[in-house]
Amino acid sequence: MHDDTKTCCGPATEASARDSDARFEAPALSVPQAPLELRSELRDRLVKLDGGFFDMGARQSRYPDDLDSPRRRVRVSPFRIAPHAVTNAEYATFVEATGYRTVAEQEGWSYVFHLFLDNTAKYPDFAGTAPWWRLVEGACWRTPEGPGSNWQDRPDHPVVQIAWYDAFAYCRWAGLRLPREAEWEFAARGGLARKKFPWGNEMMPGGVHAMNTWQGNFPAANTAEDGWVGTAPVGSFPPNGYGLYEMTGNVWEWVQDYYGPRPDPKRLALHVSTAAQKPTTGRSKSRPVWA
Repeated sequence: MHDDTKTCCGPATEASARDSDARFEAPALSVPQAPLELRSELRDRLVKLDGGFFDMGARQSRYPDDLDSPRRRVRVSPFRIAPHAVTNAEYATFVEATGYRTVAEQEGWSYVFHLFLDNTAKYPDFAGTAPWWRLVEGACWRTPEGPGSNWQDRPDHPVVQIAWYDAFAYCRWAGLRLPREAEWEFAARGGLARKKFPWGNEMMPGGVHAMNTWQGNFPAANTAEDGWVGTAPVGSFPPNGYGLYEMTGNVWEWVQDYYGPRPDPKRLALHVSTAAQKPTTGRSKSRPVWA
């Protein structure tokens, strides 16, 4: 049994998206900014990138729904980006300062990967066509796998159970913003051109795991040959050429842009709305930027 009205990996209907925007945007926009001294400190932690031209996307999509092809030439302006994803401890500091409640906390539930549940039969509802994501009451950033779990036993792991509005709220408090997709990909490539990974074309360079990803039979068994079944602490794997950690693997990351069909490559996007349609997913994180 599952509920098609609650999606995790695809857009909601137009009507429900508008309702969600109105409900969740207001609390995110009302978050006060941190004191100037703290905002300056957070900005100083970011890695400065000079920007420039790069080849964005793939020659051919492995999964057409990713909308990442064809490859195109893109120019990004100089910007700064966090060296790693926002951690649980960092997000806790934000929540303690503002009293912000995430989308999952407001809704009272989120999706949890089935391997982290003691008995999936207790959680019959799942996300769309992905039965490995189970709806768990009480799951949120504080209790990532639901009641009985706690972020405090993993303070240096990336914060999860974060919807787009939650990432936006953190960035607003910090005096920063989410990266645009082009900025994120420019940063992820680490200065390399037309490579499959931030370090080159081999998934395991020299036979060594370079990121936290799945090993084994998905979604039934993860052999954890890279050392982790779930998330890994930030900085667990070597950085890319720009000094940025875990730009692939570990957890999904939010960007400013909304997911949808690509615009005509001959036209420029004039505005990116903070209220654009964003699906809520179970284990997404944020990586702030400043420009």
